Amino acid sequence: MIENEKIIKVLSEHWQVCGVENGDVLLVHSSLKRLLAEIYKDYGFVATPQTIYDSLLLAVGNEGTLILPLFNFDFPNTGFFDIKNTPSQMGALTEIGRNNPRSVRTGHPIYSFSVVGKFAKEFDNIDNYSGYGSDSPFAKIKELDGKIAVIGLTDQNSMTSYHFVEEQNQVDYRYYKEFAGIYVNKDGKSTEKKYALYVRYLERGVKTDVNRMMEYLWQQGFYKGEKHDEGYGMRTIKMKDLYNQTERVIHSGKAIDYLYSIQKD
Repeated sequence: MIENEKIIKVLSEHWQVCGVENGDVLLVHSSLKRLLAEIYKDYGFVATPQTIYDSLLLAVGNEGTLILPLFNFDFPNTGFFDIKNTPSQMGALTEIGRNNPRSVRTGHPIYSFSVVGKFAKEFDNIDNYSGYGSDSPFAKIKELDGKIAVIGLTDQNSMTSYHFVEEQNQVDYRYYKEFAGIYVNKDGKSTEKKYALYVRYLERGVKTDVNRMMEYLWQQGFYKGEKHDEGYGMRTIKMKDLYNQTERVIHSGKAIDYLYSIQKD
């Protein structure tokens, strides 16, 4: 019977075929349902989210950095966030990242990340006011020439980095919305704080609609690996490539053709 360590190695090598390299700064968005089923089909092995996490760490290596989204959308309604204890709503893999004692968590109460590895200290104490701001983890990933990997999801259901590009370019179909609440920091101290997101104009019918951009990035060769419903479903892209191509679309006046649509009543 195949062992867990073997599966971790096999997956690690597969992620590298899909564009992950030793030493990468790698942000991973994921849905594991299809992946776990494919592993069982191929090997008769019941892999777990921990198996996937370990395989990603092995793929980036000791010189790499693994970043997982810990997004939690309750803050606008509950007015409460505890950086140590508020769970991720992004799945079991991300909870493993959050609970890793070697990882750090960035500070935005809606769009936070777990970070482990070589550059984790670069993310420690990031407490960005705006979720996609120029001082956000998205900006740090771009600064470090990082990559984004997506497992088992379309861009529509994963690629939050588009909104980072939209905010940096101040698109006119989004605006800043502020939220306030009680914030418990890593020392256990509670204070009232305000944060913002660059949100879409719902009253104008603005709808995020980015799978067209996903297809464009595939066609132009910026995505590497597998489509979300093929193989083990991982594709990768350099953050700078995603940023530059999205910015080009915005500046050319074609955001409505690739990034959003208007939903009519």
